[in-house]
Amino acid sequence: MGKRKPFAFFGYTISSVAKLFFPFVASWTQLLILRPIERVGKGVRDAPRDALIAASSKIEVRGKAFGFHRAMDSSGAFLGALFAFILFWFLKFEFKPILLIAALVSFLALFPFVWVKEKPFANQNRREDSFRINLKNLPASYKRYLMVTVVFALGNFTYMFFVLRARDVFQPLFPSRVAIAIPILLYCWFNIVYALFSLPGGILSDRIGRRRTLRLGYLAHVLSCLGFALLGTLASFIILFAVYGFSFALVEGNQRAFASVFVEENLRGTALGAFHTAIGISTLIASIFAGILWNFGPKLTFFYGAVMGLVAAISIGFIERKM
Repeated sequence: MGKRKPFAFFGYTISSVAKLFFPFVASWTQLLILRPIERVGKGVRDAPRDALIAASSKIEVRGKAFGFHRAMDSSGAFLGALFAFILFWFLKFEFKPILLIAALVSFLALFPFVWVKEKPFANQNRREDSFRINLKNLPASYKRYLMVTVVFALGNFTYMFFVLRARDVFQPLFPSRVAIAIPILLYCWFNIVYALFSLPGGILSDRIGRRRTLRLGYLAHVLSCLGFALLGTLASFIILFAVYGFSFALVEGNQRAFASVFVEENLRGTALGAFHTAIGISTLIASIFAGILWNFGPKLTFFYGAVMGLVAAISIGFIERKM
């Protein structure tokens, strides 16, 4: 359609409105309805937002542009988690008002859209091809790359399993409030590392190539999963959450940057849409399967993540070299 800004704005709005209802959820069935709605908002916004980022950056600094975005995103996650910890630990807030405050804060993300200027591209005034035709026009090299990212996503289950692992390890060792606070602080630490290394990780990919950078990120994921499976001290978890954050810093932005360079600008929205759809579905499957494995022991969950990360690290070497 040639218009990405309205879709990105609409996606953020959907997520923010859905979050307003989270504090009032009284059953898992209500959450089962609300959570997918909130995720639909993410699905609507991610591809057009990333297309806007790609369109506003030159190919030789594409990694830096996406790295900067991920740095800002993870900085927000850190500040949000830190604020929640302060409300919980020092101000003795219950979870319901904390969730309500978080939902209201999320609406602030809508205001910067006022200053977003969308650049027109070459075929914006042409009759639009159907999404199916655009998918067929995506190059084979892009589709092979997409398969590698899907393999990694199938082992890149939600971060909540890492937080849950920390809670389970420390719950018998500390008073209840401390056992709750430690995973929150470790999640803050994860986001600090993620934020600090996202921009350098993007710059690194511009210099040494996206394949090498992604391989390093995939291997860091393998290392973190093995550590969460085998280790269980506070010191080791501090290191492991840092490694996990480092993996995210190298992978999240650079996978998107790499996806954007396989196609011309008129197909970039389609390419990124296919990327986010594939990753979203694969991550959902990964989290469901990880939950099933968790019932047989948390170690199996993390060993599975390590194996899939290793397969992705090997497979990325067979992808065509791009900027």
